[in-house]
Amino acid sequence: MSIAWFSPLPPIRSGVAAYSAELLPHLERTLTIDRFDEARAHDFVWKHRRAPYDLVVYQLGNAPCHDYMWAYLAAYPGLVVLHDARLHHARARCLLSAERADDYRREFWYDHPDAPNGFVEYAVAGLGGPIYYFWSMLRVVMRTARLVAVHNDRVAAELRESFPGTPIETIRLGKATPSSSPDARGRTRAALGIPDRSLVFAVFGKLTAEKRLAPIVRVFSSLVNIGFDAHLVLVGDGSELRPGGRMLAAGGRIHVTGHVSDEAIGEYLAAADVCLCLRWPTALETSASWLHCLAARKATVISDLAHLVDIPASVALRVDLVDEDESLFAAMQQLAERSALRDELAAAGHAYWRAHHTLEATASDYRRVIDLARARAAPVVTDLPPHFVEDYTRAARERTGALGLTLDILRAG
Repeated sequence: MSIAWFSPLPPIRSGVAAYSAELLPHLERTLTIDRFDEARAHDFVWKHRRAPYDLVVYQLGNAPCHDYMWAYLAAYPGLVVLHDARLHHARARCLLSAERADDYRREFWYDHPDAPNGFVEYAVAGLGGPIYYFWSMLRVVMRTARLVAVHNDRVAAELRESFPGTPIETIRLGKATPSSSPDARGRTRAALGIPDRSLVFAVFGKLTAEKRLAPIVRVFSSLVNIGFDAHLVLVGDGSELRPGGRMLAAGGRIHVTGHVSDEAIGEYLAAADVCLCLRWPTALETSASWLHCLAARKATVISDLAHLVDIPASVALRVDLVDEDESLFAAMQQLAERSALRDELAAAGHAYWRAHHTLEATASDYRRVIDLARARAAPVVTDLPPHFVEDYTRAARERTGALGLTLDILRAG
């Protein structure tokens, strides 16, 4: 079976890029897959016309590195793997930054005809942001896909309720065991200036406000102020943080690494004792960085989110969003004081990862869902916003028509 795989890929710094890079070798054991990242997407149309693919797979998320896929989604329906069940941030930024306010208006009202009348102009005026989470902007995707897949059963159930005509499946998200050298713990700590005896809390991934960095730093500083020998390592990109430096808070015990290659993540995981994997607001994503921590056998703390309710209590401590600072302080204090609790969570988390979230499990689910998607006919949708059906070749057709050319070689087939 031949597959066209639309996804960001390394060296793009994206969780989905890393996900595809890890997963594709497993799928290519039985499937023929052509990769179409942004740099190669323009080759898809002629390749598909010459030798049609059996299925197009779109790895779609709420980030700029997915923007290029929107030109293909409706024209070439396929399997859409939704990494975020909220896409409004990406659509607003993409359309409004290109001065396509009318296209944004039309797409928003198509997706959310019952929204408050004034919201669109509020967003067009540049006053968006967290409020985008209230309106997902998913309808175009959900109506044009052959099949939609997500990484969480509860998210799948919510989407089925909202879009009863769309077939929706769950694919377990998997991560490989992170690799590290035998001396990684001591060597990485030494490079950061962290004594071996100290307790290390760590945060991995894109260091954004949604990762709850502000409450994490506040609570960590409180722990240090009452005498705990601990360090906090923030591993990843973060526009608000100074890479390679230390925050002044907590006496230089907060370390910011800046970007770390995927190959080096295991070294930093080896240096950590507890991983803080918080998220709010949420686009209902499943955290690959959290799964990486479980695979590395680390104790973890997660936000108590509705779509994560099925994760057993033995696997991770939870932070109550209503009383976040106090709840986080209690969790971090327990973990700082009780090495046995850290060990119990690490073991239970690793067992949970092995049972549900290996790359082999993901590849198995993909093969099943790909077969289902291939067997379904592409939906016929006749009422899409104009910018999804306009191919912008009218001027070229008029000029070739004036020359007496009647063969329209520009029309997609």
